[in-house]
Amino acid sequence: MTVELPEGYEPSQDEEYMNPNHLEYFRRQLIRWREELMTEAQETLDNLRDKAYQEVGDEADRASRESEHGLELRTRDRYRKLLRKIEQALERIDDGSYGYCEDTGEPIGVARLKARPIATLTIDAQERREMKERVLADR
Repeated sequence: MTVELPEGYEPSQDEEYMNPNHLEYFRRQLIRWREELMTEAQETLDNLRDKAYQEVGDEADRASRESEHGLELRTRDRYRKLLRKIEQALERIDDGSYGYCEDTGEPIGVARLKARPIATLTIDAQERREMKERVLADR
C-alpha cells in the first residue's frame, strides 16, 4: 500500500497514533537515513582503500595513518550497527509494531521518534533499562 503524503507533511500528536501517514513519514525518513549512511560507508571504504596504496612516510606519518585508519574502521562499524537498527525499524513498520515500546507496549511518541526514528523504547523504559545496566555494571 502506497501512501501519498501531503507536501511538507510532519506527523502530529493530534493525529491518530501510527496512522498510515505517520508510518509512511517514518519509512521515508528511515530510507533516506539508510541511503545517507550507505553513501558515507562507501566513501569511508574508498578512503581506506586509497590510503592502503599510498606510500608510508616516516614513523609519525605511519602513526597518524594508523590512527586515521582506526577511526574510519570504528565509524564504519558504527554505520553497520545503525544500518541494522534502521532495517529492524523498517521491519517493525511492516509488521505493525513500529512506534510502540518493546518493553511496555506503550506508544513511544511522535516527538521521540522524530528525534530518533530507530527508538524501540519509551523514554521511561529507556531510563529504567539504563539504570538497571548501571546497577549490574557496579557489581
